[in-house]
Amino acid sequence: MKGQIALRSTVVKLRGFYFSTGLSGGILVPYISILLEHDGFQSGTVGIVMAIGTFISLLTQPIWGYVVDRFQMTRLTLAMSSMFPGLLAILFDANWLWVIVLANSLWNIFTSPQSPISDAYTVVNAPRAGATYGSVRMFGSLGFAIGGYLSGEYLARFPVTSLWIPYLVVAALGAAIAFYFPQDRVEFASTISIRSGITSLMRNKRFVFFLLGGFLVSQTLTAFNTYFALTFRAMGGSLAMTGVAFFIASGTNVPAMLIARNVIQRLGRERTLLIACVAYVLRWAVQAFLPIPWLALVIQILHGISFGFYYVAAVDFVSENASRDMQATAQSIFGMICSGLAGIVGNLLNGFLLRYGGPELMYSVCMVSSLIGAGCFLVVARLRTTSVIHPSEEDVPETIH
Repeated sequence: MKGQIALRSTVVKLRGFYFSTGLSGGILVPYISILLEHDGFQSGTVGIVMAIGTFISLLTQPIWGYVVDRFQMTRLTLAMSSMFPGLLAILFDANWLWVIVLANSLWNIFTSPQSPISDAYTVVNAPRAGATYGSVRMFGSLGFAIGGYLSGEYLARFPVTSLWIPYLVVAALGAAIAFYFPQDRVEFASTISIRSGITSLMRNKRFVFFLLGGFLVSQTLTAFNTYFALTFRAMGGSLAMTGVAFFIASGTNVPAMLIARNVIQRLGRERTLLIACVAYVLRWAVQAFLPIPWLALVIQILHGISFGFYYVAAVDFVSENASRDMQATAQSIFGMICSGLAGIVGNLLNGFLLRYGGPELMYSVCMVSSLIGAGCFLVVARLRTTSVIHPSEEDVPETIH
């Protein structure tokens, strides 16, 4: 009985941690571009700064996983992943580019382990208490939605240079919650090396087209995460309404992620991915050709279908199409390409397009990219096979870790 109560308490803490980290992310992340523009940096420069940070996090994420697994630093790492970024956010208001790049790089280094480690921790602990991963993870999206809205209201009354204050307060709350987690052992090591995993995965045409489609779709998301605040203000929207837009978008993720499993079971992964792509195409088309503030708010309803459906179906596709000893490697490669690399390219490309062609050109290219991504998923559906990806015998290392 005591053990079950302790497990339920852990799930409550996990939900609190997801909510606090989502809340802090919603407060700061959507408005970093506004802050940097206030400091005199153009959208192209903002894209470069963001791309450098994403690249750094791509390199350091595996290192964090090894450190946590080797030295059992789950609680400490999660606490640092919340507290240190809160302190570093103070430097985002610097007027020197090298300080901004350094602060953003360090910010990404410490936030990079937050999602994979908390996800792994949740996957282990949630089922023990009779909960599901999705029922816990949705609190992150809920927090982001509320944070985006409250931050917009905050900036309507206070200068953008003071945004680090509420961010730091909420980040400290997340760190405090993390310190109360029980110290469980969470494994991050894969039984297959990244090199051999990439070799085996690249031999599977279906998986290659899936990664290509995921990359083309995912890179467009930076047009929203990084640049929406700038484009919305350019079309006449206020900062308060920008917060409403992020609230609508992230808020729709909650029901979308809850029903995504049922949609996948009824329609299949490939059709669910195509539905997400159609939602992306429609979303970008409206913002490209109908730059009206109220319409830009309404169209964010599609965020749940586009991102929520896509993400759940994509993770499920990777899981079902890789053998048991390739699971960690396949998910890692999916994350590296469709989150890391796509984020780098998306920030650079969309920052360039926004600077030299405006929101219309940026969103138009995003629409085309999503269309091509949908084409790739159609190829994936036609290459449907019951076989899964296995590493070749010569690729399997004799020792692990």
